[in-house]
Amino acid sequence: MAGTASLALSACSQPLDMDLRGIGGGFTTADAAQVPLAERPEPDDRGVISYPNYQVAVARRGDTINDVASRVGIEPGRLASFNGIAPDVELRRNEIIALPSRVAEPSPATGAAASGPLQPVDIASVAGGAIDRVPPTPGVQTAPLAPATQAAQPAAPAPAPVPRAQEPIRHKVERGETAFTIARLYNVPVKDLAEWNGLGPDFAIRADQFLLIPVPSAQAPRRAPAPETAAVVPRPGEGSATPTPPSATKPLPAEKVEPAAVAKPAEPAAAPPKPVADIGKTTAPAAAGKLVRPVTGTIIRDYVKGKNEGINIKAAPGTPVNAADTGTVAAITKSADGIPIIVVRHAENLLTVYANVTDVSVAKGDSVSRGQSIAKLRGGDDSFVHFEVRKGFESVDPNPYLN
Repeated sequence: MAGTASLALSACSQPLDMDLRGIGGGFTTADAAQVPLAERPEPDDRGVISYPNYQVAVARRGDTINDVASRVGIEPGRLASFNGIAPDVELRRNEIIALPSRVAEPSPATGAAASGPLQPVDIASVAGGAIDRVPPTPGVQTAPLAPATQAAQPAAPAPAPVPRAQEPIRHKVERGETAFTIARLYNVPVKDLAEWNGLGPDFAIRADQFLLIPVPSAQAPRRAPAPETAAVVPRPGEGSATPTPPSATKPLPAEKVEPAAVAKPAEPAAAPPKPVADIGKTTAPAAAGKLVRPVTGTIIRDYVKGKNEGINIKAAPGTPVNAADTGTVAAITKSADGIPIIVVRHAENLLTVYANVTDVSVAKGDSVSRGQSIAKLRGGDDSFVHFEVRKGFESVDPNPYLN
């Protein structure tokens, strides 16, 4: 929820960045990778790419899970459940579909160049081949081999080599993750992540979807040229002379030691900070000058940086969700499950986020007052509001801002 809440605050000319870093157009993952990335291997006629530890299928334009399952020979319901998508949903062209079990390996019969899965890149052979391709060093004498006494027999054509490629990480999308956060997690450009996985122009992904993480291209290392002249290394004792210390020619000035100052009495220790609200403790009305709690209820999950970017407050279904302070509705968007999320901008670069709500009663750009009802809690076991406070781009613990 924390990442999805920031969708509408991103720059309009760039894909939406869900962690608020896109505000003002200052964030990009274009330079994240320090090495060039390889292109995704080509699938066979069935759309199958086979690695040693797993296989994936590449969807065609207009495909559904049923179509992919029919081509690769897997039961459609099992394939749909494994990828978290309904069997009849139309897939994007080049979208990656993870296979729950291995199917027949690619072969010339399926349109592949060779049989079997892609083999890992042999770095030693790549390096050795690069060294072999270096021109011979000047001054080295070589002698030609004597001709063979018998004509060499033509060799039988060698079988096509099994293609080699580094096996990419297969990442399963968790709820709340975005293409931006996943690209940043693996330090790859989000554009390459999208191209490898056939993502749309909005970079949208879904929970339980499998993504292939682009891998660096296998480039042979270059052999450094030999230096023209070797550096002269001095023997022990023949290096630079040790400098003469200043005290050897001029004595140091006399040092005057002042008596130690009388220690001042220690100031009384500051009062310990007020503890944050405990999980399970009922919230109380807010004091003047602080943020109003969106609902009065029980905190069922507290703030944990990087895991829960806000607090979850449970109350009765249909309870009004109130604005924490006066401000302007900066965005109204939805989570991956279609549940509304409201973002309100306040003074001093402060944002508040209200997720897991329903019946939104405000619109983007509306001015809201402190304590004004802006939505309601959902019904059933989900009758809680996920409330965040953000200072600029970073989430902060909401508890110190509340009573």
